[in-house]
Amino acid sequence: MASLKSIKKRIVSVKNTRQITKAMKMVSASKLRRAQENVVAARPYAKKLGDVLQSLAASPEGDLHPLLEKREAKRLLLVVLTSDRGLCGGFNTNLCKAADRYIKENKDTFEQISVMTIGRKGYEFLKSRSTVRNNFPNVLAKPNYQSAATIAQEIIDGFTAEEYDRVELLYNSFRTVMTQDITFEQMLPVTQKETANMEETPVEFIYEPSVSELLEEVLPKNIEVQIFKAMLETVAGEHGARMTAMDSASKNANEMIGKLTLQYNRARQAAITTELMEIISGSESIKG
Repeated sequence: MASLKSIKKRIVSVKNTRQITKAMKMVSASKLRRAQENVVAARPYAKKLGDVLQSLAASPEGDLHPLLEKREAKRLLLVVLTSDRGLCGGFNTNLCKAADRYIKENKDTFEQISVMTIGRKGYEFLKSRSTVRNNFPNVLAKPNYQSAATIAQEIIDGFTAEEYDRVELLYNSFRTVMTQDITFEQMLPVTQKETANMEETPVEFIYEPSVSELLEEVLPKNIEVQIFKAMLETVAGEHGARMTAMDSASKNANEMIGKLTLQYNRARQAAITTELMEIISGSESIKG
């Protein structure tokens, strides 16, 4: 049986750990509200911009833009968004495993699969398993549109230079505090969505300026917005996952403290009983 001193030391250690996990849960809870508000605010704009882009791409002039060029997909770029920090359960691990699984399943479909990582955890996981083209760490600490625009420009430059023929985006989409959905989205080339009701007559618009000029502005903007929205989704998901993980860790610490306290009391009682037996035995031996 462990000594009283070692058990007490473990109890103190677990209590300190519980204090840290509770503090981290509170910090994530305070940050989650703002992150969730940012996600909710960004989604309608991203959706409407996508709808406008679909309308422009469906026009006869739409096929002239290089970002709409459909060529044989031989080279794939997979953009993976993860957090820079851990202690958030399976938030990063599940996403990285999904990326690794996707690469292995499609290695015969594409001649070359490259990876671009946003966030340190994705880079650390994939750097020894795949060809990491570039990594953007520490951009999710304070996500801003300028960072998304910089990343989007690099993706666009590589696509127009035909360094890759298809771009997929992989990130955790925020649903609830306890749920984040692993999401794949094709960014390039931009594909036209099929109309749900095929009998519905599409609305014809008159564009001013021309469709080609609008596409020149809207297409890069759409890539930037997709990346920025994915960054906001990742940040909200990270805080939700960390809040859940730290809450679970605090509960586990409480259970461990209870078990250790019971073990300590039993050991203390056994020590006292042993001491009493020794005193009684000594007293009886003196009398005898």
